[in-house]
Amino acid sequence: MRIVKFGHACLRLEKDSGTLVIDPGAFSELESADAADGILLTHEHPDHFDPERLRRADSPIFTGVRTAEVVVAEAPDLAERITTVGDGVSFEVAGFSVSAHGEHHALIHPDIPRVANTAFLVDGEVFHPGDSFTPPPARVPTLLMPLNAPWMRLAEAIDFARRHSGRRAVAIHDIEYVRVEPGSEL
Repeated sequence: MRIVKFGHACLRLEKDSGTLVIDPGAFSELESADAADGILLTHEHPDHFDPERLRRADSPIFTGVRTAEVVVAEAPDLAERITTVGDGVSFEVAGFSVSAHGEHHALIHPDIPRVANTAFLVDGEVFHPGDSFTPPPARVPTLLMPLNAPWMRLAEAIDFARRHSGRRAVAIHDIEYVRVEPGSEL
């Protein structure tokens, strides 16, 4: 399997049987989902799903029920391409074996409602947690590790990698926020 990292939380997984893209959101390159044979969406936030990127690939989309509802509300033309999956569900797409894990986005703040989040294990090799520290069912050879988010601390990411990563942890959710210099006019 070949893994190509696009911006922020988006990855393209390729092998002879097909191409699978996870989380082509607004912070990933516009072409991130081009020619994908299947797309996985972890959750509804725009940094993980963008209708324009989804439209560029005429491929099936797999995501949780609540995320599917948000996608369809924003982009009704994508409804027929969406298949909903939930915690513990396994399925095949583009020649990959995929299983869904977890149900919730990590808590950002008690005053902010939590959204659904589905983590994905692909071919028992690559685990994408979305915006959560949902654990994979076992240590995985390649753990995608969130690095920078308003819902996490770096210590949590390090512990997550120590507990669940096999050979390597690859940083995702790594867009840096724009820093405004003191005294700058806004």
